[in-house]
Amino acid sequence: MSRLFGTDGVRGVANVAPMDSETVMALGRAAAQAFQRAAGRHRVLIGKDTRVSGYMLETALATGIVSMGVDVLLVGPLPTPGVAFMTRSMRADAGVMISASHNPYADNGIKFFGADGFKLPDAREDEIESLMKPGRLDEHRALPESLGKASRIDDAVGRYTVYLKSCVERECKLDGMKLVLDCANGAAYRVAPMVFGELGAAISAAGIHPDGKNINANCGSLHPENISRMVREEGADCGIAFDGDADRVIFCDEKGEVVDGDLLLAMAAFDLHARGLLKGGGIAGTIMSNLGLEKALENRGLRLYRSDVGDRYVLSEMLARGLSLGGEQSGHVIFLDHNTTGDGILTALMILAILLRSGKPLSSYQSLFMRFPQVLINVPVKTKRPFVEVPEIERALGQAHGELGSRGRVLLRYSGTEPKARVMVECDDDALCQKTAGALAETVRKVLG
Repeated sequence: MSRLFGTDGVRGVANVAPMDSETVMALGRAAAQAFQRAAGRHRVLIGKDTRVSGYMLETALATGIVSMGVDVLLVGPLPTPGVAFMTRSMRADAGVMISASHNPYADNGIKFFGADGFKLPDAREDEIESLMKPGRLDEHRALPESLGKASRIDDAVGRYTVYLKSCVERECKLDGMKLVLDCANGAAYRVAPMVFGELGAAISAAGIHPDGKNINANCGSLHPENISRMVREEGADCGIAFDGDADRVIFCDEKGEVVDGDLLLAMAAFDLHARGLLKGGGIAGTIMSNLGLEKALENRGLRLYRSDVGDRYVLSEMLARGLSLGGEQSGHVIFLDHNTTGDGILTALMILAILLRSGKPLSSYQSLFMRFPQVLINVPVKTKRPFVEVPEIERALGQAHGELGSRGRVLLRYSGTEPKARVMVECDDDALCQKTAGALAETVRKVLG
């Protein structure tokens, strides 16, 4: 039986195992048992995004937890980083977010946070999974007088909003600034307009009418063309787009040009460094971070520490090296001095604060570093054989490395959540990138597709 937990919690199609009520109820029981580390009452906080399946999974999860004598705190729709914050704030033993992030509405997922607000290490996930085996918890179920209770925290959005505003200087006022928001019909649909509006910005918001099925549907950070168009039409200062659970953000400048996570990281890194607030002498990125970002950091005496793709791996690199900033091209940025996970709204506030301090428009930062052309091709595969065991792919990789030499780099990896191989080539010549990536992708397709 394959491992239940993937690279970011448990995911699947709603109402199909493992995202069915029966499995999720068992998952709730196992998690409740795993988080009971001391005597006394225990509490687990549950949040969710706006998917229609969230109602079913929230109920199943809460049922499993209370059946083990553990209380449940329900906060309703709230961004993933808001759940991490509320878990710490409420002194809960654990937090749970029900979300499939940027995936379509038919998918859903469950990710856990410890009492410290950090996502669980593999060992804790393995412990929970082992407790789900038939019969493991039969003798641990609560007696009638010890059953847990579920209660709703009605002011979670307000608490999280106050916290977010406290992360920037009191002088950070957005009066006179016009912003376009795209909340992806997801977890940010109430919080984001409230935060920026209360700080004084004039808001034009899209993606704020979730119906359970329109989350991420041609909107949000996966479709920055929407905020680009709205910014140009409305003459806004910038556009800000979140994904379904609002742990990532993508900007566009006042000209409608997209600003991705690499540029946001560069802006934040140079600003924090100039103010003496950047810890560890560098930042954490991933193997996908643009080579231009690495060169720009080196020119300022800073390092880019690369991890595998995924925010948990970025965070692990940050903790290991004492870094305060890290993130991904996707706009998943971690300001570790403020929150324990990527936070799209917090990142947006930090970037807007930089613009206020500098008095410059966002477009002026587009030349902060020279981007190396980068080509990414996703190749559907029938099997995920180790590449080193496939001679044809090894030869194609060797040829690609030989063609690029010191001018660039090649990355070949499997997706952690889909049956796909990802081919990435980056170098100083776009035509060479396209040619090299296409040839390698074609080899992978012929052998494994």
